[in-house]
Amino acid sequence: MSAVLVVCFAGLGLAAVLVLVRLVLGPSVPDRIVALDVLVQVIVAGIAVAAAATRDGTYLSVLVAVSLLAFVGTVTIGRFIERRGA
Repeated sequence: MSAVLVVCFAGLGLAAVLVLVRLVLGPSVPDRIVALDVLVQVIVAGIAVAAAATRDGTYLSVLVAVSLLAFVGTVTIGRFIERRGA
């Protein structure tokens, strides 16, 4: 495993820990929703780094689909919260 991969995974791991802290200690529901979306994107980035490390591009279309679904889900929940007035 090269040093670049170690740095990438360490940075993604640190980001995931910080996002989990924000998810647990978020002061409001919208903060927690955004933290959950960021956590999904960190996981997607980790899978993308692993795919790049193995030079296997079979997961890239799945990663794009998961990213899009996570974004649409976050926007939908955000609109629901905005209409509800929370």
